[in-house]
Amino acid sequence: MSEFPIVRRRHPWRWVATAVLVLLAAMLAAKVASNPVFVFQAVADYLFEPRILSGVVVTLYVTCGSMAIGLVLGVVLAVMRVSDNPVIDRAAQLFVWFFRGTPVLVQLIFWFNIGIIFPALTLSLPGGEVLFHLSTNSIMTPAVTALLGLGLNEGAYMSEIVRAGILSVDNGQREAAKALGLPPWKVLSRIVLPQALRVIVPPAGNQFVSLLKTSSLVSVIAAGDLLTQATRIYNENFHILELLVVASLWYLLLTTVANIGQYYIERRYSRGFVQSGRTTAFDSVRGLFRRSRDGAPGKGDRPA
Repeated sequence: MSEFPIVRRRHPWRWVATAVLVLLAAMLAAKVASNPVFVFQAVADYLFEPRILSGVVVTLYVTCGSMAIGLVLGVVLAVMRVSDNPVIDRAAQLFVWFFRGTPVLVQLIFWFNIGIIFPALTLSLPGGEVLFHLSTNSIMTPAVTALLGLGLNEGAYMSEIVRAGILSVDNGQREAAKALGLPPWKVLSRIVLPQALRVIVPPAGNQFVSLLKTSSLVSVIAAGDLLTQATRIYNENFHILELLVVASLWYLLLTTVANIGQYYIERRYSRGFVQSGRTTAFDSVRGLFRRSRDGAPGKGDRPA
């Protein structure tokens, strides 16, 4: 055995930094807890209130629906952007330029009031006989407006993400597929897009998490989402901060679940490539338990 035992490197400043942060957190918690204005019981009472839960459901519906529209529209626009046809390419560029260049809040309000310009959707024969007539306001409900406004805006961003993924695939893959006689749509669906997913998934996951929070903007059109329901409740009981904390806790929960799902999807599509060593909170907890049980560093633990 070696005359000099191997010991772990000491990190005293880590403990000092940790102590300072814990002290600051304790001071902040004590300050909030001693504040007589903030009613903690109201947070607990309204966390699972039926109207809050219905707002969570609407938020998930708007987020998932808008993301689905954005994904489909993003793939179509990305394919148009890489097309050899200059007219199709310019049309896609114009769409992306407009919807990325204007605020999503303005877009939501515009679509909600589109009935001012087009009061009704009408289909008539040349002779004047009306075959179809429907009021625009009956179609553009808050839920439909939220899906349309967020979906079109998300499509503009997703098109750039998908385009980056398509361009990341080596051009030799396309040439080899064409040499085998595959038609263009099969080259895209069977060769290019499956390989592009490794590049598309991380920013697309970030867009989904961002969309979860951006969906709170639909409260301006009273779409019945989480923030809308919280606003309606605190307008009744005046517990403004407490209801905002309730909404924030639900948004934190939803984004946390989305982040965990994003991690495992990324790991699924990154198989065969060099991993970055990224671990989740669950991996860290498992490593701590394994180290305390076995007295040795667990798998994935970083050396000191």
